[in-house]
Amino acid sequence: MAIADLQPGDRVEDEVYRVAQKDLRTTSSGSLYIHVVVADRTGQMVARMWNASQKLYDSMPEGGLLYFHGRVDSYKGKPQFIIEGIRAVEEGTVDPADFLPTTPQDVEAMWERTKTILRTLENADLKALIGRFVNDRDFQAGFKRAPAATQNHHAYLGGLLEHTLNMLELALLVTPRYPEVSRDLVLAGIFLHDAGKVQELAYDTNIQYTNEGNLIGHLVQAVLWVHEHARQLEQETGRPFPPEIETALEHIILAHHGKYEFGSPKLPATGEAVMIHYLDNLDAKLKMVFDAIESDADDSSDWTSFIYALETRVFKPDVMGIRPPPTER
Repeated sequence: MAIADLQPGDRVEDEVYRVAQKDLRTTSSGSLYIHVVVADRTGQMVARMWNASQKLYDSMPEGGLLYFHGRVDSYKGKPQFIIEGIRAVEEGTVDPADFLPTTPQDVEAMWERTKTILRTLENADLKALIGRFVNDRDFQAGFKRAPAATQNHHAYLGGLLEHTLNMLELALLVTPRYPEVSRDLVLAGIFLHDAGKVQELAYDTNIQYTNEGNLIGHLVQAVLWVHEHARQLEQETGRPFPPEIETALEHIILAHHGKYEFGSPKLPATGEAVMIHYLDNLDAKLKMVFDAIESDADDSSDWTSFIYALETRVFKPDVMGIRPPPTER
């Protein structure tokens, strides 16, 4: 049974789920229990296994797959899976990728639309630079598959592409209102602002940070790629890549988080960097709002639980009746 379909009172018998997170904890009486987040492509759920042991905890592969059986209860208005037993999944019998959350959108259609927008770049140097990324088969495959984050927003396969395309579409609407802002720099900056997540995140069996992601991060990684491709273009064309354009693009990447405490080594200091920061924040925050509403299981309240990334609870009623039905992954 898919996790999105589980409701209090349901029984789970020999279903395969992914161990997204695990933690060995102690009850108030001193006994051990395992706090687990189980997941499949439709979503995830908090689970607990009582009367646990260190050996049992160690046998749970974080990011791996297990057969589970147990029951679904309700805890604080949300379904909670009580694990009664587990057993190993024989290697090669199940594809781990089938248990990772996935964008509900058509990936190939999103990629074609992204390329269509990028083809409208007018500056020849920027267009050539972006073309080196778009035409790199390995980068292309990673960009279409990578999540945009490990949590909070677009944290699923294809999430990076979905988030990037949303921002590109927003930019097409906003840039005509501000002729002082370079449309070309904005579109190129949006495409590259999170591109380093292709290497920052691992997403084969679990969505998590790679060693490079923890040591370097996606902002610096994207800047390194821009610098590398600019030098390669210089070798191919026999003329220098415009340094002012390269610096402006690298500034957008380094500043797009908007604040030092959010990981930006620089604050947005150009019109293009300011615009991209706020378009990024807009798409991410609205995604968090609607995900919070969709995933909240407490129908007795008009409010979700507290969302730390938004610093508030979210009001759920659709007072204008305009929201589409919930999507399935």
